[in-house]
Amino acid sequence: MTNGTEAARPASRQLALFIGLMVLVGLNLRPALSILAPVLTRIQQDTGLSALAIGALTTLPVLCLGIFAPLAPWLSKHFGPENTLAAALLLLAGGLLLRGVPAVVALFAGTLMVGAAIGVAGTLLPALVKRELPAGADLMTGVYTMALCLGGALGAGLSIPLADALGGWPAGLASWSLLALVALVAWQVLMPRHDAATALPGGGGSTRELLSQPLAWQVMLFMGSQSSLAYIVFGWLPTLLVARGYSEAEAGWMMGASVMVQLVSALSAPWLARLGQDQRPALLIVLGMVAAGFWLLLQAPAIWRWPGVVLLGLGQGGGFSLALTLIVLRTASSRLAGKLSGLVQGGGYTLAAMGPLAIGVMLQFEVGLTTLTRVLLGIIAVSMGFALLAGRNRRLEVDDAGRLVTR
Repeated sequence: MTNGTEAARPASRQLALFIGLMVLVGLNLRPALSILAPVLTRIQQDTGLSALAIGALTTLPVLCLGIFAPLAPWLSKHFGPENTLAAALLLLAGGLLLRGVPAVVALFAGTLMVGAAIGVAGTLLPALVKRELPAGADLMTGVYTMALCLGGALGAGLSIPLADALGGWPAGLASWSLLALVALVAWQVLMPRHDAATALPGGGGSTRELLSQPLAWQVMLFMGSQSSLAYIVFGWLPTLLVARGYSEAEAGWMMGASVMVQLVSALSAPWLARLGQDQRPALLIVLGMVAAGFWLLLQAPAIWRWPGVVLLGLGQGGGFSLALTLIVLRTASSRLAGKLSGLVQGGGYTLAAMGPLAIGVMLQFEVGLTTLTRVLLGIIAVSMGFALLAGRNRRLEVDDAGRLVTR
């Protein structure tokens, strides 16, 4: 009895360390995206970039998420998931520092680097969680998604104050490299150690096989459609709120508050999803909140702005958490989770990049807020359609003959 208790203590400590590391890593995967939107007006004034070029700047990191996410399973196989994640954190810190150079080329190059780093790191997390916590992977997904939301909220809310305190937006953007370096050091010292042969157990399920499974496409298209809304918020919500008459600082804080509210639903959504046979009701509820939030912020009287902030945050936090949860719920092993994660986040984020780009193009042509709101609601309707398919209680697994099947 005593030996069993003593053996459980190291396991509990290792579990607590792993959860802490996931939270610390997660804190770094959104500020690089959310810190840009509040200072876009200043960047445009200082650099002379057109609205279309600014749109490209907001689209670039999301596009990089899609391009580099599929590389994560290959890098993990050849270098190990632990080393791959460490390299991604190093690349993230370097990209954030490069953004601090007050030159357009450095701004775009640094943005490309942070997009690549987040694409790889974000893809690895579901597989690592599935490996370390197979029974509670969906709930743990909510925990690190909450960390992602917290990082995004801090980035949005502190972007303007840091730029003011440090003498300009370049130093403000570069200062976030310190958080990435802290995560890198902690990960290198405390990361879980596994032999290469057991790093991500479970075989089968090539990318070609995944592409032949409708379920994989359904999860990917849901990820892409709901993520496009998230990156529209990160890239353009402050600009849209300023167009409604709010000040630059207030718009930044409203965005930050909305992202902060995501903490609640990011943590609770996976628990709620466990209550039913599948995730469709939970998915439709959170998407409905997103629709209500956008409408209240962009069309309703100003008195409704804070209910809109709350609803938008609750919906987007829950939607993103459930999208990541679907990756672990729809796979039978950590290796399959890693491969599906690469496909879903690669294809999904590539699709999501079209959202902020489209908004940038429409703003370039001076499209009104009413039309923009209708476009956003249309994207939500499409996402609901994919949610009805991806939310069904089905799972990808390898059968006895080594073939990938859906059951």
